[in-house]
Amino acid sequence: MRTEDNLILGVKTERGVLDVTKAGRLLGKQVPVSLAEVLQNPEEQVQALELLVKLAEGSDKGTGKGMNGDRLWLQEEEIEFAPCVTSPEKILCVGLNYRKHAEETNHPIPTSPVLFSKFSNALLGHGQTVRLPQEAREFDYEVELVIVIGKEAKDVPEAEALSYVFGYTAGNDLSARDLQMRTSQWLLGKTCDGFAPLGPYLVTADEIPNPNSLALESRVNGEVRQSSNTRDMIFRCASLVSYISKHMTLRPGDLIFTGTPEGVVHGYPKDKQVWLESGDEVTVRIDKIGELLTRLE
Repeated sequence: MRTEDNLILGVKTERGVLDVTKAGRLLGKQVPVSLAEVLQNPEEQVQALELLVKLAEGSDKGTGKGMNGDRLWLQEEEIEFAPCVTSPEKILCVGLNYRKHAEETNHPIPTSPVLFSKFSNALLGHGQTVRLPQEAREFDYEVELVIVIGKEAKDVPEAEALSYVFGYTAGNDLSARDLQMRTSQWLLGKTCDGFAPLGPYLVTADEIPNPNSLALESRVNGEVRQSSNTRDMIFRCASLVSYISKHMTLRPGDLIFTGTPEGVVHGYPKDKQVWLESGDEVTVRIDKIGELLTRLE
């Protein structure tokens, strides 16, 4: 969550989103107040947050307020969302990782993961607005499951790879296809400002024991454009973490965008391609994580 001055850690519950900083102060508890602090010692810090939620629920006795009358719980419509991960060392993306997506774009099925990157300038929170760059015209959406690394990973066996994952979130790999295809390197069309919306929530890995069994979809102005399941990935989540860790060290907070299914504008015949434009709203949804809304201008 974002305030005028800083970022605030929140925990989503059935009551609403708990303001962790305020609740910790009112209840006299030492708790992490940022994701970076959580990732320093994930198991212990998540337990501290779970305890804080229980104490907060008991302290307000149904009023929604703390001992001093301060509101502890916020509703989604009141919140300005920041990206659920704000300062990753690396933002890694996997191209052509769904068989039907590779087929629709006339690419051969990859024999190894196709990797590219985005930078932190591309990160954007739920409900925020992207200003489309004037140098491009062919704007596209891509719903993606995003892995958030929880501990340092180097040369990790595939059988152990998911134990290095802190959690998962929803991402939209926005793309300017005309910039992307200008050269053999995709970077230019992938990491424009705001081209990596992320969130709204980061769900811990224990809540998603099998990340390769999640329905996901994208909608443009309410119309479904993509509808698939992560079981259709060519390289599954554990395989991706293991593969990447053998080439570079993954660190807590690193992001892996795991690829998108079929249904992107780029995959349509040229006479049926209707690119995103200013005024559009794109919503991506992933089971067990939620919906991420992005507005374009």
